[in-house]
Amino acid sequence: MTALRWSITARLTVLYALSALGMLLLAAVFLHWSLVANLHREDGQFLADKISLLRTILGQNGPGTDSLQEEVEWETAALHFAKYYARILDANGRILIETPGMGAILPASVFPATLAPPRYQSALASKSFHGGQKFILLAASADPALPHSRQIQVALDISPQETFLQNYRRSLAWAILFGVLFSAVTGAWVARHGMRPIAELTRSTDRISASQLHERIASDSWPPELESLARGFDRMLDRLQDSFGRLSRFSGDLAHELRTPINNLRGEAGVALSQSRSPEEYRRIIESSLEEYARLSRLIDNLLFLARSDSPTASISRQPCNATLAVQSLFDFYEALAEDRGVSLRCSGHVEVSADPLLLRQALSNLVSNALNHTSRGGKVEVILKGQPDGSSRIQVSDTGCGIPEIHLPHIFDRLYQADPSRSRSSGGAGLGLAIVKTIMTLHQGEVSVESKVGLGSSFVLHFPAVASRTNNSLS
Repeated sequence: MTALRWSITARLTVLYALSALGMLLLAAVFLHWSLVANLHREDGQFLADKISLLRTILGQNGPGTDSLQEEVEWETAALHFAKYYARILDANGRILIETPGMGAILPASVFPATLAPPRYQSALASKSFHGGQKFILLAASADPALPHSRQIQVALDISPQETFLQNYRRSLAWAILFGVLFSAVTGAWVARHGMRPIAELTRSTDRISASQLHERIASDSWPPELESLARGFDRMLDRLQDSFGRLSRFSGDLAHELRTPINNLRGEAGVALSQSRSPEEYRRIIESSLEEYARLSRLIDNLLFLARSDSPTASISRQPCNATLAVQSLFDFYEALAEDRGVSLRCSGHVEVSADPLLLRQALSNLVSNALNHTSRGGKVEVILKGQPDGSSRIQVSDTGCGIPEIHLPHIFDRLYQADPSRSRSSGGAGLGLAIVKTIMTLHQGEVSVESKVGLGSSFVLHFPAVASRTNNSLS
């Protein structure tokens, strides 16, 4: 069973809704708490003011005056929006005067203890009684200076406030619900609008195919967050287009290289079968065919080597190699050919590299053979070996041949690339020698570079990294 995968739009919508819910809940709790605290404070101040008023009336006129009766009996009944009750008790707890009907609702025994004025607001007692009415109660001494003086009891009916708070909480709940729904709808729209560039980027990439690798998607209209992605995708397309182009050229050149010896073999076989030949003629045809077979064999071997080296798992087995001895061994092999062509061979310097001996010899052989093929009589081929201060090694193969035009230098390490196809084919080359050299240096984590001037010669440099940075692996 596959796990549920949410789209980015859905995730953003949920996050918007949850964040809105959190903020609205915090705001609702704060507003409710602030309102309840303000109402509680105002109620306390109202009752404290009434106690102060009753204490003033008692101090000036006594308990039997018309002013006290008017305040306790008539003033309390006259209020419509703030219904409160008042009661005066003597020192023995007998009722002297109270708001009509107060005794049935609020007996004297339910009031808290008598307190001094500074503690009025902190001593409010909330009581619930029959009929769903809710009161806050406060009791105080009529004369704080006398320990046994008359008592004042006041109460405020806060049932309308409770009804108001219930309605207020209900309104807050609806506000939170609609706020979350609005946030979800808005978040979905914002997420879809924000994800639109990604959808456009997807449509742009869908239009690209193997036959349309020239198209690019980067432009100044992308948001900054996607601009780097678009440019990275374009760089990938550049590499793919270059690789496809190289592959197309490689396929065409390979077909041409294979077609030439095969056509030669077919032609010679057809001529041989067209009429009877002498044994000497058959021998000559077979020898010529063997040369073409050898050329095909070398081409196939080189292509197989390059194919194996392109594998991600390709590696080599390295060991310390005396590069000077390797160069001298090659010079012994090419000495006869060099004398025949009137080219001198020279080697100077000494260096030891960590490399695969066979691959090192093949790379040097390809460079020396290439130098001999392009150096005229009277010229020279020189190999200079030198260690570098950073521990790396440098092997330079130079010649005084015809040189390579500058236009060809960026491509001479490409497979089957031939700066002078006619000369390469006449000498049996297929344009893979320098490509093999580059591959060998890549396997050694090294580099190969070239400098050349037409008419003055060429100089190829093999740069092997320091021994400490190398590892020993096996070529598979």
